[in-house]
Amino acid sequence: MSAENRIERARRLYERAVFDGDTGALATADSELDGVEADLALARGRVIHTRFLGQLDEDPERAIEDPGELVLFERAAKLYRELADVRGEAEALFWIGCFHQVVRRDDQTAVPILERSRELAEQVGDKGTMSEALRHLGIAEHRAGHLDGARERLEESTRLRREIGLMPGVAANLVGQAYIAAADDRRDYARTLLAEAAAIAEATGAHRIVRQVEEARADL
Repeated sequence: MSAENRIERARRLYERAVFDGDTGALATADSELDGVEADLALARGRVIHTRFLGQLDEDPERAIEDPGELVLFERAAKLYRELADVRGEAEALFWIGCFHQVVRRDDQTAVPILERSRELAEQVGDKGTMSEALRHLGIAEHRAGHLDGARERLEESTRLRREIGLMPGVAANLVGQAYIAAADDRRDYARTLLAEAAAIAEATGAHRIVRQVEEARADL
């Protein structure tokens, strides 16, 4: 249900309470508005996180954590949990894990949260959130030097992204897989992955991923 629909339903419930005396309708109105608040908190948190990614691209040393980001994601997760919205909770937990991994570079905190996100997303068949969680679990494995685990998780994330048609996400994953292949001394395969990543990124207008491919080619 869209935010607009939730707000309209809350208005009608308010009218039932104020005109018909059905005060029990107010509890349902609160739930509808909690859903709107959760969606908005998640959306605002994503915007803040993407702004941080832009800072990382420009100058990693000057990227600054926004204290509001984690607060928003945690608020969203709490509201979704109270609403028994498993899909929403899975997505919010992913972003909490992503915050700890990307912004604070704390995989120890991030990994169990990402695992829980993946589990909940799998329960409701949310392939998008599953792919995100698996990607970042793969990143954690790579950082820990576990190349087999990293490759397995990124390949599964890529498979899911292909299924849902998230091709810029496929390109981003292929860059990560190329780094893993190079670390495993498979440089020819790494170059093949980067060629596919470049083709997808250019075809979909994913300019940030094109730059990541160029950086990877220079690194490898």
